[in-house]
Amino acid sequence: MLGVTLAILLQAAVTGDTTTDYNTAFKSANETGKPMLVLVGTDWCPACVTMKQSVMPRLLRAGRLSGVVYTEVNADAQPTIARKIMSGGGYPQLAMYRKTKDGWKRQILIGVQSESTIKTLVDRAVEAQEAETEDKLEVIPVSK
Repeated sequence: MLGVTLAILLQAAVTGDTTTDYNTAFKSANETGKPMLVLVGTDWCPACVTMKQSVMPRLLRAGRLSGVVYTEVNADAQPTIARKIMSGGGYPQLAMYRKTKDGWKRQILIGVQSESTIKTLVDRAVEAQEAETEDKLEVIPVSK
């Protein structure tokens, strides 16, 4: 597994691509328990281009997405996946998925978002995920 991770990191370093494909991201989120943040957009949408080329890279470089698994879905290249993720029309859409005891929960933001809005979304999802994990690991005191 370490070899695969290193290969992905090396490829990202060479190509400058810091995102993983959706299936890999989902698998990682499922295995690690981290929330998953998905940017759904297109190449022809100016707002999508802004999110993909400016906003999200700044957050990634600043380490603001380290608590989540991040991926991007191109709605033109991957329409089936995009339709399943999106909530109605409009691009771009940011979908935050968080695994709970009742299944995956989703929160959607539509349109260009500020770095502070995305950071708040990420922070809340990470905090909620940690609280969910702590509930599962609750220590029951043993009576003497």
